[in-house]
Amino acid sequence: MVLNAQYSSPVRPATVHIAPFPVGPRPAATPPAGLPPPRRPVARLLDLVVAGVALVLLSPVMAGIAALVALTSRGPVLFRQVRLGQHCRPFVMLKFRTMHVDCDDGPHREYVRALLADPAVAPEGAGGLFKLVDDPRITRLGRWLRTTSLDELPQLVNVLRGDMALVGPRPVLPWEAALFDPRHAGRFAVPPGITGLWQTSGRNRLTMTEALDLDVEYVRRRSLRLDLAILLRTIPVVLTHEGVG
Repeated sequence: MVLNAQYSSPVRPATVHIAPFPVGPRPAATPPAGLPPPRRPVARLLDLVVAGVALVLLSPVMAGIAALVALTSRGPVLFRQVRLGQHCRPFVMLKFRTMHVDCDDGPHREYVRALLADPAVAPEGAGGLFKLVDDPRITRLGRWLRTTSLDELPQLVNVLRGDMALVGPRPVLPWEAALFDPRHAGRFAVPPGITGLWQTSGRNRLTMTEALDLDVEYVRRRSLRLDLAILLRTIPVVLTHEGVG
């Protein structure tokens, strides 16, 4: 799961410059040397089929979650936040709201900056990267949704829209990306994913730098076979309540 600083006010896309991809309405013409070619149509077809079938089968579950979110805390059912997609193009990511409205994202910013400032520092507790332990901003229902990864289900809509893929690097916030080392720019060569390599590779024991290195490693090794392997490895991760995003 992904820690999000959630607000009631709309979030506007921010301009972030991360080499080698310029931010703008058009993607880079070709990826940098050493990175894989664009995704094959079969990979996109897999995303569409799996996301479409999952949305149909899980629609009763999603309707129930939406009702619980509306009944247990004030605010919208869905949380919308601007993230950076392929080639650093901003898009609006969807999740079920797990935090109280009007929350200050200061604690999250300080936490991420601290982890990136010292590559040797690992996250505290069992929450894993991008998640604060005992975050008071999270609702009681939201804590359970995050533990079970059910808050991520609306991202299947992002997959259908083409903003995300089933497998890929974590979709990051613009201000997070501005803090990354230039060597991690290659992670933006592909669409972000609901799950990915670092989320299924001991995510609770990784430093943030190691996680970003795995994002780049995924881009370089990307294949349909690897995507299927990560999807299969995601199942026990979710069942053991480690989360995926």
